[in-house]
Amino acid sequence: QVQLVESGGGLAQAGGSLRLSCAASGRIFSINSMGWYRQAPGKQRELVASITSGGSTNYADSVKGRFTISRDNAKNTVWLQMNSLKPEDTAVYYCNAGQLGFGYWGQGTQVTVSS
Repeated sequence: QVQLVESGGGLAQAGGSLRLSCAASGRIFSINSMGWYRQAPGKQRELVASITSGGSTNYADSVKGRFTISRDNAKNTVWLQMNSLKPEDTAVYYCNAGQLGFGYWGQGTQVTVSS
């Protein structure tokens, strides 16, 4: 099993910044993709950004140019730097990691952006 622990959520004003962190622990052999998803009330969970072990990144169109994903493979940690936050970024953000065909999820961290 792989455990993911997120931190860094909270309240920000529109135009502000937050930085999310996610650390993986447990039976780690080779984590391929790590990423962040979010789910707003009444909406489906959606991909925000992902990054492979080789550093290739993918972003949702809604966050391109504002959010940056990065990771440290040695520390099994992924970060999401969120700048120019908008009220529509308000959601629970979940960390995700893929290993050996299995996907793992963190418990989620709330991000609230006030206008």
